[in-house]
Amino acid sequence: MHLHKYEKIWLAFGVAALVVFLSVVGVSAFSHDHTPAGGMETIDPKKVNETAPFDKPGVTQLDDDTYQVAVVSMAFGYNAPELKVPAGKEIIFKVTSTDVVHSFTIDNTKVNLMVVPGQITTKSYTFEKPGKYLILCNEYCGTGHHLMYNEIEVY
Repeated sequence: MHLHKYEKIWLAFGVAALVVFLSVVGVSAFSHDHTPAGGMETIDPKKVNETAPFDKPGVTQLDDDTYQVAVVSMAFGYNAPELKVPAGKEIIFKVTSTDVVHSFTIDNTKVNLMVVPGQITTKSYTFEKPGKYLILCNEYCGTGHHLMYNEIEVY
């Protein structure tokens, strides 16, 4: 196979541009400590109901300014009792799934988590305004997907 001089130049330019691009992205990601969303905690999807904090889902106060909300996503619903959290406090959401991929999205906030069986997804958020916020699943999970919603009350 014979490559023309200009083909060699453009091929070298393309490879060099790719190397520079990947180097810049890689160095910036590592220098800013970027990690996959939610960390790398894992859990056995068959033993979710036996593993803390998912054995008692709901709201737990960790200290004066921090609360933890544990939620289990499952076919067409969220296993979480009445969710009530205070405004102006840090809320740490810990979410996992027992069956398929779901999402945990709180409407009108920046909380949008991908919920994967076998992984614990974590997100910290502080609600500024009291009110009721809708929790939705944005990942199609089956025929009853449209029934998968819950509510969190911020007081």
